[in-house]
Amino acid sequence: MDSDKILYYAGSADEIIEELEKLKPGIQGRINATPDNVESGLAKLVLTLIELIRKLIEKQAMRRIDGNSLSESQIEELGETLMKLEKKMEELKGIFNLTDKDLNLNLGPLGDLM
Repeated sequence: MDSDKILYYAGSADEIIEELEKLKPGIQGRINATPDNVESGLAKLVLTLIELIRKLIEKQAMRRIDGNSLSESQIEELGETLMKLEKKMEELKGIFNLTDKDLNLNLGPLGDLM
């Protein structure tokens, strides 16, 4: 048995609450799926992944535009597609009552996703 594990803590309730409050900032950005909020939690996860991919596509598109590897019609089509995707994301965030801040997951020691 590991001697560094706490198997029993006989501190006061206030001390326990204080320790739990210290943990709160690290878990606030995580998805907390329960039977009551599973739909919202799943929507948050899916929209977070879509938003991450959308941002990566935008960056890649800007690199291609800066590198002159796209024609004028391709640039226009790409811009229109990205605008439609952004509009749809705003619509979906509204449906699930999510904000941009909600889509930024905390990855623990790695920091925030976006």
